[in-house]
Order: sequence, then C-alpha cells, then structure tokens
Amino acid sequence: MSDNDHSSAFPGWHGTTIIGVRRGDEVVIAGDGQVSLGPTVIKGTARKVRRLSPGGRDVVAGFAGSTADAFTLLERLERKLEAMPGQLARASVELAKDWRMDKYLRNLEAMLIVTDGTELLVITGAGDVLEPEHDIAAIGSGGNFALAAARGLMQTDMPAEDIARRAMAIASDICVYTNGNLTVERVGRS
Repeated sequence: MSDNDHSSAFPGWHGTTIIGVRRGDEVVIAGDGQVSLGPTVIKGTARKVRRLSPGGRDVVAGFAGSTADAFTLLERLERKLEAMPGQLARASVELAKDWRMDKYLRNLEAMLIVTDGTELLVITGAGDVLEPEHDIAAIGSGGNFALAAARGLMQTDMPAEDIARRAMAIASDICVYTNGNLTVERVGRS
C-alpha cells in the first residue's frame, strides 16, 4: 500500500471536531466526545481534550485521529516540554520533526491543537507546526464547520469559551461525525 493509499483508507479523520479559540488573555480548547468506526458511533463520551502539566506549567491539547496514536504523541510532547520548560513552540517543532522523521512515529494518524495560554498551535504529521490566523484553530471532520462558525462569532463580544461552545454546537448540527458532548479546557496567558 503506498502512502497515498494508506491515508485515503484511514477512517479516523471522520470522528471528531476540536477547536481552539484565543480571546484576550484566555485560550479555550473544546472537543466533542464522539468516536466513530465507519458509519457506527462506538462511544459518545470520549475525552479528546487533555490538560498536560509538564514542569508545573499548564498546556492543553486536543486531538483528532487515532486515539492510541494521539496518546503516543501527547506522551512525546510532554517529554519534550519537560526537557524545554516554557517553550511550547520549540517543543512542538521538535515533536513535529520526530513525527516526520522517525520510522515508527511517521505512521501515526492524528493531529493536535496545543496551547499554553500564550501560543495556539496546530501540529501535524507532515512536519507542520502552524499558528493559525484569526486566533482560531480547528481540526477533525467538523473542523471547517467549527472554524467558520467561530470566525463569525469573533465579531461579537462573546468570551472564548462561549465562542468555542457555540461553534462546536453548530459543527455538531452539520457533521454526522461530531456530537454535542463537549470537553472544554481553558488556560490563561502566562
């Protein structure tokens, strides 16, 4: 199976929506709880947003894709952050380099949104560490729906958490692979 065949056969991208919203001194990451296998909902209450505390500093991460793969990446990110305390961007770049270059890691099928309250980043297996425009990041099958909703809601005075919750509600109304059981984590600017 070629790399292209492998990625198109992977059903894991159809199963979640994660959004990160920065407003003022606060960043919120929210994720739905639905886990799907093909057209079947396997679980509706999964936690795809996690709080990491390497070196006593809060980092929040949300993941889309394979759960086992995402946990592997989150463990690696925690180790990078322990080695580089307070340097989320640098730790993320190091993770992305490992993910791209390591024979084992490069087969992992997931994406991450991470924040320490100051930086908001998307990390991909293609070696990308992206700082999104407009203070919003979204990944997963309903990511584009949530992103569009949040961009519109940024024109209001709503706080970050309300924008994230409302954008996720809109995404869950549109995307069959996204539900309304949310996990929401907040972190303030350091």
